[in-house]
Amino acid sequence: MRNGVRSKKAKPKEEAIEIKPSSGNFFVDLALANPEELLAKAKLVQRIIDIIAERKLTQARAATLLGIDQPKVSALMRGKLDGFSSDRLFRFLNARGQNVEIVLWPTRRAGEQASTRVATT
Repeated sequence: MRNGVRSKKAKPKEEAIEIKPSSGNFFVDLALANPEELLAKAKLVQRIIDIIAERKLTQARAATLLGIDQPKVSALMRGKLDGFSSDRLFRFLNARGQNVEIVLWPTRRAGEQASTRVATT
C-alpha cells in the first residue's frame, strides 16, 4: 500500500491445461522406453510390497528373507525398478512362497501388436 492507495496486482493469466485420458499404462503415457516391461515389473514389485505389508515385515527382515540388503528393499518400496530384472523379481516372489507362471500365446489377428502383462491373484 502506497500513500494510502492500494495497488492492484495483475492476475496471472491461466493457461489451458490439456487433459488426455490415460492409455491404461502410466509408462506409455510418459513416453518411456519399454513401457510394457516397466508396467510388468511395477506389478511384480507391488505384489512384493503387498507381501511385506501383509506379513508385517520390517525392511531389514524382508531384506534377509529376499537375500538382499535393506537399502535395496527401500529402493523397491519406492518404485525404483533399475537394477531389478524381471527374473530377479520372480526369484523374490518364489522366496516368499509365490508361484510365478509365464504363459505365451500368439496374437489373434495378423498385424496385431503383441504385449506383455502381469496378472496377480
